[in-house]
Amino acid sequence: MRLENGSYYVQNQRLTDLAAQFGTPLYVYDGAKITEQIAALRRAFAGINLKIKYACKALTTQGILQLMRRHGVDLDVVSPGELQMGLRAGYLGEQITFTPSGVSFDEIEAAVEAGAFVNLDNLDVLEEFGRRYGSSKPCMIRIKPNVAAGGHQKIMTAHEASKFGIDIRQREEILDVVRRYNLHVVGLHQHTGSDIKEASAFLEAAGKLFELAYEFPDLRYIDLGGGFKVGYREGDPVTDIVAFGAEMAQFFRHFCQRYGRDLELWLEPGKFLVSEAGYLLVSVSVVKPAPGRTFLGVNSGLNHLIRPMMYDAYHDIVNLSNPSPTNPETYDVVGYICETDTFAAGRTISRATKDDVLAFKNAGAYGFTMASNYNARPRPAEVLVYGNRAHLIRRRESVEDLLRNQVEVDLTIPEKSPVPAE
Repeated sequence: MRLENGSYYVQNQRLTDLAAQFGTPLYVYDGAKITEQIAALRRAFAGINLKIKYACKALTTQGILQLMRRHGVDLDVVSPGELQMGLRAGYLGEQITFTPSGVSFDEIEAAVEAGAFVNLDNLDVLEEFGRRYGSSKPCMIRIKPNVAAGGHQKIMTAHEASKFGIDIRQREEILDVVRRYNLHVVGLHQHTGSDIKEASAFLEAAGKLFELAYEFPDLRYIDLGGGFKVGYREGDPVTDIVAFGAEMAQFFRHFCQRYGRDLELWLEPGKFLVSEAGYLLVSVSVVKPAPGRTFLGVNSGLNHLIRPMMYDAYHDIVNLSNPSPTNPETYDVVGYICETDTFAAGRTISRATKDDVLAFKNAGAYGFTMASNYNARPRPAEVLVYGNRAHLIRRRESVEDLLRNQVEVDLTIPEKSPVPAE
């Protein structure tokens, strides 16, 4: 998003024009920013066999998946629904990795039937996979390396208390199942968490995975997950992807030399690819002065962007209708949900009036995908700007959409039949 001649633009599209054309609330995604992030990741890992697997739980809309496929990015999915979305977007099963957690085995079977790589994260499922398929189907194993790293306790996934993966201390149990069923293990996987700034956490987890890898002679892939930190405000620390890529590439090359052949390194960025590309546009409904503060009520809430309430996440807010920096005011920006859905408390932005359009930045990841219909409110439309054109990639929901799958029932209680006389 850039400010030019008093207006904010994504590529050549004025954001206030998009708000007028498609209405608010509205998610807008900058396709150029997504492709820029893809290219940056590839440059950082130049010289090794890298495969980017987009962690699509960050944003699953078809237009985004099609954009990823167009630019040679494969998918990491966590549910049958995401798997079907990937297939509908044109991906082949073999381009998709299925990494569920604690699911019933019928989900595993469905992924195998679709031709996806299945990533198994507990011993019982590993054993069931062996009984069903033996060596006839390839599989991957998700390892928990017991490394604590991430920007928030709720998004740390590799520490000892995490539910994800098979604990690396269960090494002998893993190997026993693999040997008994002659499993065809083609990859090892770990995911440390999200919002990781330092390469040291990745390197520590990778080192543990590499040591285990020598027990598996037929590996083709090492999957180190994602979790790269992006900036949410001025001066935020971020993952130095160039330095991290150089260090990790060297570490991986050394491992491949010891292993005896080159493997493919997989990374699963989600937020890194789409977060900074996304904006949630909302309209000011009310300006509500109160002693000691002024509330700025907008036509959205935690039903559309829950991250500030769930993770205490910071999202920069810009007044698109009044971009002048000379008249700032301080507001509590709040939503319209019947809960305390405060987007920002004591936030200074350009003076706002009713019907002004605001933009929440860094809303591309875990914005729409975590949206709900709480308070029976429809979800927003989504627009992808790509090649200087605005593409509607999801229509705005209506109340009729919410009612469509509900079933009316007849709750009339029949009168009791009279008891016949003796």
